[in-house]
Amino acid sequence: MKFILAAAAMVLAATPALAQSDSPPMLTLDRLFANPPLLGTPPRALTIAPDGRHIAWLQSRADDQLRFDLWVEEIATGKRRMAVDSLAMSSGPANLSEAELMRRERARIASSKGLVEYHWAPDGRSLLTPLDGDIWLTPLDGKPRRLTNTASSELDAKLSPRGTHASFVRDQNLVVLDLATGKEAALTTAGGGLVSYGLAEFVAQEEMHRMTGQWWAPDDRRIAIARVDETPVKVAVRSAIGAEGTRVTEQRYPFAGTPNALVSLEIHALDGSAPVQVDLGSDPDIYLARVNWLNADQLIVQRQSRDQKRLDLLLVEAATGKSRILFSEISPVWIDLHDSLRPLADGKRFLWASERSGQRHLYLWDGKALQPVTQGDWSVGELLAVNETTGKLLFTGFRETPIEKSLYRVNLSGGEPERLTQPGGWTESVSDKQGTALLLTRSTPTIPPMVLLATTDGDPLNIRREITATDFPYAASLTSHIAPRYGTLKAADGKTDLHYSLQLPVGLAPGTKVPVFFEVYAGPGVQRVQRGFGKLIHQYLLQQGWAVFQVDGRGTPNRGTAFESAIYRKLGFPEVDDQMAALDWLKQQGFADPKRIAVYGWSYGGYMVQRLMTKYPTAFAAGISGAPVTDWTLYDTHYTERYLGNPATDRAPYTASDVTLDAAKLERPLLIVHGLADDNVVFDHSVRMIAALQKAGKPFELMVYPGQGHGIRAPELAEHQWKTMLDFLDRTVINAK
Repeated sequence: MKFILAAAAMVLAATPALAQSDSPPMLTLDRLFANPPLLGTPPRALTIAPDGRHIAWLQSRADDQLRFDLWVEEIATGKRRMAVDSLAMSSGPANLSEAELMRRERARIASSKGLVEYHWAPDGRSLLTPLDGDIWLTPLDGKPRRLTNTASSELDAKLSPRGTHASFVRDQNLVVLDLATGKEAALTTAGGGLVSYGLAEFVAQEEMHRMTGQWWAPDDRRIAIARVDETPVKVAVRSAIGAEGTRVTEQRYPFAGTPNALVSLEIHALDGSAPVQVDLGSDPDIYLARVNWLNADQLIVQRQSRDQKRLDLLLVEAATGKSRILFSEISPVWIDLHDSLRPLADGKRFLWASERSGQRHLYLWDGKALQPVTQGDWSVGELLAVNETTGKLLFTGFRETPIEKSLYRVNLSGGEPERLTQPGGWTESVSDKQGTALLLTRSTPTIPPMVLLATTDGDPLNIRREITATDFPYAASLTSHIAPRYGTLKAADGKTDLHYSLQLPVGLAPGTKVPVFFEVYAGPGVQRVQRGFGKLIHQYLLQQGWAVFQVDGRGTPNRGTAFESAIYRKLGFPEVDDQMAALDWLKQQGFADPKRIAVYGWSYGGYMVQRLMTKYPTAFAAGISGAPVTDWTLYDTHYTERYLGNPATDRAPYTASDVTLDAAKLERPLLIVHGLADDNVVFDHSVRMIAALQKAGKPFELMVYPGQGHGIRAPELAEHQWKTMLDFLDRTVINAK
């Protein structure tokens, strides 16, 4: 991996004159959010073609960081070209359906334009490229072929495994298109109103990370299709208030303790025979968690109980729909879902990830039992590839430390994993199915994210080249980039080590005390302390004289089930106490001004800000709460019931976690920020807290963003958001009387 260090040196050498300068350019807020992006236009949605000859990615334009085009590069030669110019193919504004807009919001790409997804054909010679509601097939050596041209949006387009058909959802029905003839056939026709076929329901997309409701059999003869009936789901009247007016949407939103959508699974054959209903059991109140084809005639369906304490793996016969349980994962708290099931070539065995040992590890299902492949007091991340010829598999994990994500190789039969990436950084990995070609997105505390093309024919890897450019604007400031210090401190229980990151302004003299920007998330599923490059907004804050501090408390991921489940049925307690333990530690450090520590968080972090400021009213000088949950009964079933249980049977944990009930305890300045079109943490959350604060006679500040969802992603609005927040901090922390 010496090439990684060489690539880093190339980045630093990109501007040799500046390397000798004592005064690199100062950051400004307008430059932070302007075009071209300071870190260039990094690729996303990286993939490797099935034939291993090309790589592809989506890349934003230098003059519009929200518009994405499709780029392709030949692995052997490095020859690169834009495969799809989104402006050339569709320059006008996209007229997308509400279902497509919601899918994009769930994927956190609601503000993106142009290409937002694509799929390789099985032979690696063309790509399926949905664009602005229609679908195209783009060959590598020819002109794009338009597959649909309708007023309706075609959703969730896919290619069949052998490349004979495309499938998509139109007007809530699953349609297949024969690529040889161009003829369409609607496999379902009963979709409409509150019933849809082939789409994932709200909680599947938002919380279960299942973004599809259709699964092709490996021989193209059949396709499994989810049927979703939202009739039982409660209606949430959401006013999407925008600058051009208000659109009232009646969204089916499964609030905690209320009915979920009814989800079933059908298997449709392309020969026109009657669909087969899959036996998912007698209890309709379950989650269809995952669907995988084990072979051309059998599926593995993951069925999760409503309380999420049981996950059954069902073996389903495609011809009859009959099912039987292969095995079950059982937990006293909850079962985390994942995408690390990989069928093997014999169509009988498969790889699986489980937390039954207390840490997530890989297992081989041999047809009778699970055999461990990895073991130890550390967690696996994702299973990437299996090469049955070499008997090796690739996966990501946290074997050495939870703050470094690395790539590993291990024998299919088990044994000691081999670390393939260097220590000291964070690496996200994409692999082909065999694990022979890799795209590694790696950063360190001092080196921005770079994408490297690697193959596994080296020792341990053969780094071919860097995909990302080294001439990004921020290269001029790398010599003054402030890397975090990492360490551990004790949790509120006095024994558990918590990882923190700390950044201090340059040239801080001994005895000097500075204000601290205490950033918090602290909720399940999100890790903030990573040995990576970090956020450029933090560099701006450091230049303004702030210190920046973050800590991952109990309840955050990648440290095993005991660490994560400390918050079970008590959100707003252990994780709040751990942040307070960190605050106490921080105040004992010589640099921190205990009277000028501000807390900031978004989403779960927004909830944490309000919880901290009402449970410990004088602990922070001020707080900024973005898109906050306030009353957990307003949040969805799958997420909330996982941690607090079902309020229909026991409301006590919800009452205990409700921050609005403590509004009268607020003492310090609070700024609430929320998008008025947020359909995840709906604006009702902030409305309830606003009403509670007003009733209690408590002053606060509010900034709302018309038309914006759960994140403020448009660059000009993000700049406005940070100007608003920093003005608030100047008045309430820096220049407070």
